Amino acid sequence: MKILVSNDDGYLATGINTLTDALEEVADVVVVAPDRNRSAASNSLTLATPLRVTQVAENRYKVDGTPSDCVHLALTGFLDYEPDLVVSGINHGANLGDDVIYSGTVAAAMEGRFLGFPTIAVSLVGRTLVGAKLQHFDTAARVAVELVQKLARLSLPSDTVLNVNVPDRPYDDLTGIRATRLGFRHKSEEILKDKDPYGRPIYWVGPAGESQDAGEGTDFYAIEQGAAAVTPLKVDLTRHEAVAGIADWLKR
Repeated sequence: MKILVSNDDGYLATGINTLTDALEEVADVVVVAPDRNRSAASNSLTLATPLRVTQVAENRYKVDGTPSDCVHLALTGFLDYEPDLVVSGINHGANLGDDVIYSGTVAAAMEGRFLGFPTIAVSLVGRTLVGAKLQHFDTAARVAVELVQKLARLSLPSDTVLNVNVPDRPYDDLTGIRATRLGFRHKSEEILKDKDPYGRPIYWVGPAGESQDAGEGTDFYAIEQGAAAVTPLKVDLTRHEAVAGIADWLKR
């Protein structure tokens, strides 16, 4: 099996290197990842400037672009072969609920899916505040390897991306691996206002909101219970049941 690995935290991040080491035990791996942290880049592609690729080791490449750039470039001509699978991560932090809208980790997996490949996005979820040091990347890597091996035996529908969140705890302390749906957060906190050294106003995007829809069956609930959450995402964002209603509304 040949696997393309990318992420949004950059090619030097602990998460992607732990994931790569684990996957190399079961597959041939090539890494094409951003040259720096590109968290929350979502599905953006670089169109107005060229991309530069630098080889940093055998089968390891960094790109001065977004996560989607990395996967798109790799799968549309940079690599001289097609991988069997795209795996993105391990993200340093959660991608739960509506986080997936902004996530560069999920976007890298989505880009692989757009281009016709089965994909997995993997994130490690801390128990404490955002920015706290995460410890058990090996747990998330082990879960990722198990899912890759399962995909090799049992394929999934072609429009499916697996969004995987793993609690930051030893593997033996996991309470399972559960199929979940996306939960939903409260709206984001207010922006943070400050001033630069010259006294000019500057602003920081506020922290993500706390979980709102986090009941049984959601990814939030699984993490709270100590289990890894595996959420199938659809590439098609159309609200199909509303099309007829919108057609009627347009006629009025």
